[in-house]
Amino acid sequence: MKISKRHLAKTVTWRFIGTLDTMLLGWLISGNPMAGVKIGFAEVITKMVLYYLHERVWFRFNFPDSRPRHLIKTLSWRAIGTLDTMVLAWIITGNPMTGLQIGGAEVITKMILYYLHERGWYRINYGLDQRNKIRKLQHQREAHAEKH
Repeated sequence: MKISKRHLAKTVTWRFIGTLDTMLLGWLISGNPMAGVKIGFAEVITKMVLYYLHERVWFRFNFPDSRPRHLIKTLSWRAIGTLDTMVLAWIITGNPMTGLQIGGAEVITKMILYYLHERGWYRINYGLDQRNKIRKLQHQREAHAEKH
């Protein structure tokens, strides 16, 4: 599998945002700042791997770049991310209810943050040189075909 600069950059930026959110929610819900830190740091590895794989799968879909795509992608990632958070929070705190509460809160905060993250990256061409070249050639061919 080819490593994509864009997907790696998106993975790192999202993980930074997501980790801060998880640490804050873990602290607020458990009442223990160290529980929030532990959950956040545990997620760094699991979520980066899961997010990168999620990006690669979505890159292979022939789904038009649009707001519905970003919304569906947001929902699929949130399902994966919430399950991971709930399991890690349960293991770290020893309390399954804490895991469910943190996961439940993240459903809201993370979907909003992820959607904004996706919209931001949609506006950035970083790592899309090859895709942009192909699209430019396609537009040129279409324009040429219309003239003839």
